[in-house]
Amino acid sequence: MTKEIDIKDARQVERINQLACEAPYEVWLHTDTVMLDARSLLGLFALIGKRAKVVASEDQVDARQFDKLVSKMT
Repeated sequence: MTKEIDIKDARQVERINQLACEAPYEVWLHTDTVMLDARSLLGLFALIGKRAKVVASEDQVDARQFDKLVSKMT
């Protein structure tokens, strides 16, 4: 399951990281060149100013729950 988001600033990166750490499933962010665990705060800072896909396994989370998570990240 994937959704695209634009990562605009450091505050948004911190929010993404916090939400990923609270999620009971793995959350990843990826661009064309890199895939990062959203629980890795340091790595997420490299995505500021970029469009990234939020990725979670369909086996671990339902679509409504995933949509709610991603909406909090933007």
